Amino acid sequence: MNSYSHHVYSVSATEEPDADWDAPRLLTLPDPRKHTTSIRATAQVFEDPRSVALLERIRMVAPSDANVLIIGETGTGKELIARHVHDLSSRRGRPFVAVNCGAFSETLVESELFGHEKGAFTGAFTAKTGWFEAANGGTLFLDEIGDLPLSIQVKLLRVLQEREVVRLGSRKSIPIDVRVVAATNVRLQDAVAAGHFREDLFYRLHVVQLALPTLRERPGDILPLARHFIEEYRNRLGYGPVRMDPGAERKLREHNWPGNIRELENVIHHGLLICRHDVLGADDLQMSTLGLQRRNHEAEPSADGPQQALEAVLRQLFNEPHESLFEQIEDTVMRTAFDFCHRNQVQAAKLLGISRNILRSRLIKSREISALK
Repeated sequence: MNSYSHHVYSVSATEEPDADWDAPRLLTLPDPRKHTTSIRATAQVFEDPRSVALLERIRMVAPSDANVLIIGETGTGKELIARHVHDLSSRRGRPFVAVNCGAFSETLVESELFGHEKGAFTGAFTAKTGWFEAANGGTLFLDEIGDLPLSIQVKLLRVLQEREVVRLGSRKSIPIDVRVVAATNVRLQDAVAAGHFREDLFYRLHVVQLALPTLRERPGDILPLARHFIEEYRNRLGYGPVRMDPGAERKLREHNWPGNIRELENVIHHGLLICRHDVLGADDLQMSTLGLQRRNHEAEPSADGPQQALEAVLRQLFNEPHESLFEQIEDTVMRTAFDFCHRNQVQAAKLLGISRNILRSRLIKSREISALK
């Protein structure tokens, strides 16, 4: 079980409102050295305007006991944000349990979540508490929540509703007081539409949503994070002070960072291993080509036809978390067809191959033909 009850932050999570806002705001895992082979981000800064806005939103919602859903690409620091939510809440100092829902098989995840009694199944030689009991009084962070099997989603929903767990092999319920913070790098709305995730569980978790921008979307965080990793790894390596030259800074700012913060950390670590004269230069930074391949892949289809151009636009939209994205796309298609047909509902419906009633309902909902309400 990956759980922590103590947190180390470079800035106090209880920072007063009149604190020095010009100082870097940095979060780190309790012991980053234990996570150097992980794909998780081990540090998070709030220097870019988008990050500062996110930090302010976290400060607003953290004191409540509302469930939180964190959405962001791999390596954007979802666990760090979950820890910060916990540390800014009244549950600070109580258990914080972090769990990767995709790390266990379907046969084991129920026992891990809710615990089991002795003899509940073959190999259960002793009773065991589950993650919910371990987090009692504190916060349970469920990473990759979309990987939970549907059968477990039903039981998780009941636990959230009843605020009690029943261990596997037991009939006795155990009251719990746990705040759940869930995270995903996929759109759960799409998983709901595909029948892979329960809609009622989605709404139970989706009381508060925190959308983490990718590193390429918050360029103001790149250099502060790079400087943090330089200090972190030069100390581990026993180096003296190391600085970045202007070429290295420019190269870091211009990279697309498909691996987000975790990729940046690896680039800096490798760069320090090969740099000379205590100066980190552009040639010392070996960047991934995935970002360039992604941009080229998105740019090429436009010359192949409108269908490929549409696919390229959709891929760009999928790179950013959007609330109700599928519904927004449908609305855009219907409004565009309506305008294309000179605002004739019958012709627009025929063009799209749907009924006039469906088109009319969606247009009214989006207030395109509000006069017809």
